[in-house]
Amino acid sequence: MEFTPTVSQEQLVKIRRDLHRHAESGLSEFWTTSYLAEHLAALGCEVHLGEEVMDRSVMMGVPDPETQEARLKAALAQGADPKWLDKMNGLTGVMVDIRPDLPMHSVLRFDIDCVDVCESQDADHKPTAEGFASINANECHACAHDGHATIGLGVAMELMRRRDKLKHNVRLIFEPAEEGSRGARPMVSAGLVKGAKYFLAAHIGVNSTQDHALVCGTQGFLATTKFDVELFGLASHSGSDPHKGHNSLLAAATMLLNLHAIPRHGQGASRITVGMMSGGSGRNVIPDYAKLVCETRGATTEINQYMFDKAKLIIEHAAAMYEQKVKVTIMGSAGNAVSDKKMIDVVKQAAQDVPYFHKDLITEMGQGFGTDDACTFITAIQEQGGFGTYAQIGSKLPAGHHNQRFDFNEDLLQPSVELFCRSTFIMDNMD
Repeated sequence: MEFTPTVSQEQLVKIRRDLHRHAESGLSEFWTTSYLAEHLAALGCEVHLGEEVMDRSVMMGVPDPETQEARLKAALAQGADPKWLDKMNGLTGVMVDIRPDLPMHSVLRFDIDCVDVCESQDADHKPTAEGFASINANECHACAHDGHATIGLGVAMELMRRRDKLKHNVRLIFEPAEEGSRGARPMVSAGLVKGAKYFLAAHIGVNSTQDHALVCGTQGFLATTKFDVELFGLASHSGSDPHKGHNSLLAAATMLLNLHAIPRHGQGASRITVGMMSGGSGRNVIPDYAKLVCETRGATTEINQYMFDKAKLIIEHAAAMYEQKVKVTIMGSAGNAVSDKKMIDVVKQAAQDVPYFHKDLITEMGQGFGTDDACTFITAIQEQGGFGTYAQIGSKLPAGHHNQRFDFNEDLLQPSVELFCRSTFIMDNMD
C-alpha cells in the first residue's frame, strides 16, 4: 500500500522528550495519562479513562493513598490538566478507538510507565546533556516506554488522518504499570480486548540491539508472580526479656535463605528473587515486623506456579517456627505467551516497505527476556480465537534496560510509527 508518513521525526522527538522528562511509576502515571489524553482528544478521538479502561476490583500492587496523593499533586504542579485528572478518578491509562462505528478487529498496545531508578546525571548521558532527563526523583524511563507511548501517539495521528480507509475498528491501548505486571489484567477484565482478532505490541531493544533491525515475533517469556510477605511478631527487650519476643526479622531471614534453596524445575527455566528485606525498630528491641519483596518466574505458567507454591510452603513453615502471623499479598502477575506465525508474517510484510529496516536485519522470531505484560493481552486474544505478536525494534543501547544510563536511538521513532500503521492496514484486510 502507498503510505507516506505525515508525522515528522521532529514532532515525535519532542513528544518522546516531554514524556521522558515526566517519567512516572506504574499506576501513578497521572501527568502522562493527562498528556496522552490531551493529544488524543485534539486528534478528534473519544478518550476513554478511569473505570472505562481499568477494572479496579482486580488491580494489584496499587501504591498507598499517601503516595498516590503526592504523585497526583506533583502531576498538577507539572501541568497536568485537572479536567483529565478528574476523569481518571485515580486510575491511569488511556484507550481510544479509531473507528468506533465499525466492528472490533485489532488492538495495538503501548506501555507508558517508567522504572524506579534515579536517572544518571553524567554529562555524557544524552537526556542529561540535552536537558530532558527525568524531573521526578527515582523515576526514570529506563526501559523505552516513553518511546513506545510516543509511537502510539504517532500511530493515532496517522490513523485518524486515514480513518476513512479502514474497514474495521482499531483500538489503541496505552497501558499503565507494565513494570510489575499490573496493568494488563485490569484492562483485560474491563473488556478492552473483547472481540478483537489481532494484537500487536512492540518493545525497543530487548534482545534486538542493532540499529535498523527488527524481530517480528517473540518467544521465551517467563511467567511471573510478584508478591510481598509481611511478618507480625512480638517485640520485647533484647537484654532482659529476649525469650518473650517473636523475632520477625529472624523469621524473614530464614525465609530468604530457604526461598533461594527451592529446587529448580527440570522442565524449564525457573527463578525466585527476594529483592528487598526490611524490618525491626532498634538494636535493643526484638523485631516485631519484617517485610520481604519477592518474585517467582518460570518458563511456563505451570513452572512459575510450582515456584510460587513452594515459596508459600516455606513462608508458612518459617512463620510457624518463629510464631509469626504472616500476610502474603500478590502485587502483580503475568503468564507467558508465544507470538503467532500469522501475526509475525503481518509485521514482516509491513517491514519490507519501511526503508529504515534493513531486509537482512529482519528476523521472524526472537527470544524475550524476563516478562512482559503484553503476554496477558496476547493470551486473552488467543483464547478467543485470535492472533498476536510482540515485535522487537532494534536499537543500539548505551546501557541495558533498567540501567540509569539507558537510552535508545530516536531515529527509529518515525519508522516504527510507519511499521505499526502498515501492519494495521494489512490486519484490516484479514478475516
